[in-house]
Amino acid sequence: MQSDHDFHPLTVLAVVDETADTRSFVLDVPPALADTFAYAAGQFVTVRVAVDGAEVVRCYSMSSSPDVGDPFTTTVKRVPGGVMSNWMLDTLTVGDAIDVLRPAGLFVLHDADVPVVAFAGGSGITPIFAILKTALATTTREVVLVDANRDADSVIFAEALARLEREHPGRLTVHRHLDAESGFLDVATLRGFVGDRTDAHFYVCGPTPYMDLVEEMLAGIGIRPGQLFIERFVTPGDVPAITESSHTDQVVLILAGKTTTVDYKVGDTLLDTARRAGLAPPFSCELGSCATCMAQLDEGSATLRINNALTPDEVDAGVVLTCQAIPTSRRVVVNYDA
Repeated sequence: MQSDHDFHPLTVLAVVDETADTRSFVLDVPPALADTFAYAAGQFVTVRVAVDGAEVVRCYSMSSSPDVGDPFTTTVKRVPGGVMSNWMLDTLTVGDAIDVLRPAGLFVLHDADVPVVAFAGGSGITPIFAILKTALATTTREVVLVDANRDADSVIFAEALARLEREHPGRLTVHRHLDAESGFLDVATLRGFVGDRTDAHFYVCGPTPYMDLVEEMLAGIGIRPGQLFIERFVTPGDVPAITESSHTDQVVLILAGKTTTVDYKVGDTLLDTARRAGLAPPFSCELGSCATCMAQLDEGSATLRINNALTPDEVDAGVVLTCQAIPTSRRVVVNYDA
């Protein structure tokens, strides 16, 4: 019996060249998997492929919006040295199948009768493009997009965004910034795009320096955390190491009806601990995104290095992503069977 944490092979129906180094892949979701692959605009999927005989797992946002009838589409930009992105752009074609996990992620449109102001940088436009389409189709909210790119040839979805502007005059405003023509953005310029929309919801996705600058600007004008929604693209090398000392002595692991007690090793995640004990717990992306590795804390506490999959209510209820969870209590009981 398959679960929502299983990978499913999806066939590529179409490949669309967005720019010289970015392609969109339209995937066929068969009727039997319609519920599994139901999603909200802005979410992502975890993809698994074999490259040169080695398994590679990465997460990619959907650029499609289910609210406007888009086919299920993920958009991938080539990353220098990127094993998965290079393989997908160089190899993946119509008729091929790739293994995909159910959609996940918390970077979605939140209900409120306030403007939507989005800051996208480079491929960060991918989930934001989906969110904007949903906002325009399902609400009457004003939508403002700041789309920053290296140069004109790097702009993803340029024609589609221009078309949306024409279709929604007075509601959608797109500010295009090209570093090659205007230099890098600064706080003052970014602040000007916000104007008097300090009650807005703000969506931010792009390269880390760009996102940090946007966050600095928003903090400077008093934007509250509840107004700000951020999506950070991470790779395995980006996950921060945990170096602080831990007071945890013991981790108890409940998996497949068996209970295993392990001495804790400082710096290990709960997933590391389970594997060190010789167990085979579920996991996939190890980036805090796919939720394959989630478990329930029956006792004790832990902190998450990265969480792109669990809702605040789930975290409050003691659910953890074991690949990101560092124990913070003397004893922790981790229940994979809950």
